[in-house]
Amino acid sequence: MLFTVVEGDGVGTRLLVLESGETVGDAPAELAAEASEVRRGHRNRMLELQGRKVFAEVYGPPPTLLVYGAVDTAEALCAIARPAGFRTVVGDARAAFLTPERIPSADRLVVGWPEDVLAEVRPDFTTAIVVLTHDDKFDVPLLKAALETEALYVGALGSRRNQARRRERLLEEGVTEEALARIHGPAGLDLGGGTPAETALAIVAEIVAVRAGRSGGSLREARGRIHADTDAAPAPT
Repeated sequence: MLFTVVEGDGVGTRLLVLESGETVGDAPAELAAEASEVRRGHRNRMLELQGRKVFAEVYGPPPTLLVYGAVDTAEALCAIARPAGFRTVVGDARAAFLTPERIPSADRLVVGWPEDVLAEVRPDFTTAIVVLTHDDKFDVPLLKAALETEALYVGALGSRRNQARRRERLLEEGVTEEALARIHGPAGLDLGGGTPAETALAIVAEIVAVRAGRSGGSLREARGRIHADTDAAPAPT
């Protein structure tokens, strides 16, 4: 995270805040207190702080899309998410299905049961998780564990009837109503598509909308700015 004072006292000074909390630079040290909130917003921002204008730039690894279930939609999700800036990971306990030939667009393949895959990937607030398996022995433990992380998005495919059945299973496993409300299921925006590619497009679109704090409705009906609130970088001083 890099803070640059662009107006007010100390204009032109900068403060680099590392993930460890260590700081480097000559801008006011108290700017470091804003780093966590800005990181969680996923986008650069202009801040008004103590009479100063400060431009906050987010640097770090790309967000991760973790897909569980080596089905056709997994490849379609990876193919769409990668050019959108996501690192793509696909997990499945069935090694025979989880191959580079079947899912060439994945950056990484992880063979394992849900708990093992999540332990390997270690989702954080930049991670989107999508469950595709339609099998309770995979879906239930993975969703339960995913809801215990800070993942920015947790989605699951399946009909509304399957979603209701899965919800009951999760309640039986001790998942709270509040946690269940985080699940996007059926996953995706209401685009009306049916093919794996169309389904993947709807899911990635919903992830991008959630990440930007948007509802994902039609822009024609929107009243706010077209783009998310991402400020341009200031001119060099």
